[in-house]
Amino acid sequence: MAEAAAEMHLLREAEQVLGQSVWERVEEVEELGVEYWNLRKLMKERDEIREKLDECEAILADAHEQRSTLLGAKSDSQQDLETERVTLLAELEKLSRERDSVIQQAREIRRIYDGLKMKLEVLERDASGDAVEKTKARMVELKIRFTELKQARDTIATSIAEGDAKVDALDTVLTEEKQKHRAEASVAFQQIGQANRDISSHKAQLGLIDTQMRQLFSEIGRHVSRNAFVSEQCRSAAKGHIPMIDVMRALRRSVAMNHRLAGM
Repeated sequence: MAEAAAEMHLLREAEQVLGQSVWERVEEVEELGVEYWNLRKLMKERDEIREKLDECEAILADAHEQRSTLLGAKSDSQQDLETERVTLLAELEKLSRERDSVIQQAREIRRIYDGLKMKLEVLERDASGDAVEKTKARMVELKIRFTELKQARDTIATSIAEGDAKVDALDTVLTEEKQKHRAEASVAFQQIGQANRDISSHKAQLGLIDTQMRQLFSEIGRHVSRNAFVSEQCRSAAKGHIPMIDVMRALRRSVAMNHRLAGM
């Protein structure tokens, strides 16, 4: 089973690589219409987001330059306070990402739990004793993990609230100390904060798009490799990659044989 798992991992990587290499040739393959056009759409969205990201990074660079100029004309105490504020905002941003990650994990557990709940309803009707108990045990594990994630979320939320309170306190002190550069500094910091948030958002969107594209590449590579010798369109799309497809077919056979060996 270990060998089968390793081979399956290689096969999935090969499917993604193959799909990424041939996807532009599969427009005429009807079975891959959804994947092909979704890729076209995602690539267009990716280019648009990259343009926005470049704009945000330019804004951020300008804002940092302006911030540096303003800080040079300020008192040491004011500069120290503002540096502390930036650090706090960075920590809050990190906490926000951690909270989002925890929430995402909880949602996934909830989705799995709902699936097991439906499975349990079916198994109980079929009177499958062992399967019912295993399913119930797994559901209990998921409940425990869900509770842990909920507690983690609350802990992070408390930290965020405390951080927000510290930022508010710093803002109060800064308001008292700011003089002629108050308006300019405020604008610069707002631009930095907004630019960082926008950059984080755009990068997250790019990450999501890249994940979706890898999945689509894998689907295309899987279909083409399985049908390269039975479909003229797939054979045409796979031109130049037949040796790789032969290796992929061998991997599939080896995985199947390893599973048979494991079964013995």
